[in-house]
Amino acid sequence: MGLFDSVFGKRDETNKEVQKVPWIPLTSLDQLDEIVQESDSRPQLIFKHSTTCGISRMVLNMFTGTYNLGDDVDIYFLDLHQYRDVSNAVESQLGLIHESPQLLVIKNGEISFHASHGAIADIDLKEYV
Repeated sequence: MGLFDSVFGKRDETNKEVQKVPWIPLTSLDQLDEIVQESDSRPQLIFKHSTTCGISRMVLNMFTGTYNLGDDVDIYFLDLHQYRDVSNAVESQLGLIHESPQLLVIKNGEISFHASHGAIADIDLKEYV
């Protein structure tokens, strides 16, 4: 163990299994309707991301670094700038005020849980899906 390891903490990555997030791009209003329908049988997640916001990028990185749901859910990635109409429809159809970054859990056709900004990284999603 070197001096820097003791000062800064040694990174132990031997037991860490990092899962890739199985993102599904959310690009159309039709997909949003399908998400609501599919939520009757399987939890659906939407991660709303602003590509021009440093905070959104930081939260996205933290989320992807701690993702551990496997194939238990469908998880959609919404680029707010490229698909503004879809973002607006999420707000109007699901009755939730827009924030970014924002994570939505949809079950039985409605939002069962949501978080935004740093709170996204602080939650254990397994409790909500």
